[in-house]
Amino acid sequence: MRPSGRKTDQMRKISFERNFSKHAEGSCLVKFGDTHVLCTASLEDKTPPWLRNSGKGWVTAEYGMLPRATGERMKREAAAGKQGGRTQEIQRLIGRSLRAVVDLEALGERQITIDCDVIQADGGTRTASITGGWIALHDCLKWMEARNMVKVDRVLKDHVAAISCGVFATQPVIDLDYLEDSAAETDANFVMTGSGAIVEIQGTAEGTPFTEDEFLTLMRLARNGIGELVTLQKQAIL
Repeated sequence: MRPSGRKTDQMRKISFERNFSKHAEGSCLVKFGDTHVLCTASLEDKTPPWLRNSGKGWVTAEYGMLPRATGERMKREAAAGKQGGRTQEIQRLIGRSLRAVVDLEALGERQITIDCDVIQADGGTRTASITGGWIALHDCLKWMEARNMVKVDRVLKDHVAAISCGVFATQPVIDLDYLEDSAAETDANFVMTGSGAIVEIQGTAEGTPFTEDEFLTLMRLARNGIGELVTLQKQAIL
């Protein structure tokens, strides 16, 4: 039995609240159970220096956790004067995942930054950030389309979403919360497109090494879960 009482293939309750921020070109408050992340998309009419005069745009991401997103207060990374390795790794993952479904030439010489701020953490913050970040990106592009800057269907090639899976108490399970994640024998994150293509897989044996059969089971769980997430994304942007 999982601590939450969920079935092995059952995700937490997922919700998306669009237009959460009145200032951002696109925004979404995404909830995976008790993990809540505010994703905002900001448009800049410039590109990074290495892309100037290339005819291509850029999509990047930043990630952070509020001090009381967890059980005990964390110091703000800004106060320490630098980002931690975990933060840098996660925001690079978010950026890579979103760029995988963007036509950078169709975007033009512009940059969209997706800021993912974790308000409350209970496991799966990076997967929630990617999944909600796609909606914020979509809405930013819709804002641009309304101003005759781009065509959304030319820039955004597909959906992208992410989910965690792992082996907890010898059972392969999907969408780990903190209690499961902290005690999992295997922990993995899967990022896939709406068409089912794989963007990235991160998998680690926290205890006993996992077998190929276990990995394939996790892969099936992830594929089904991401299919559900993409369906929810489609419903949210109607």
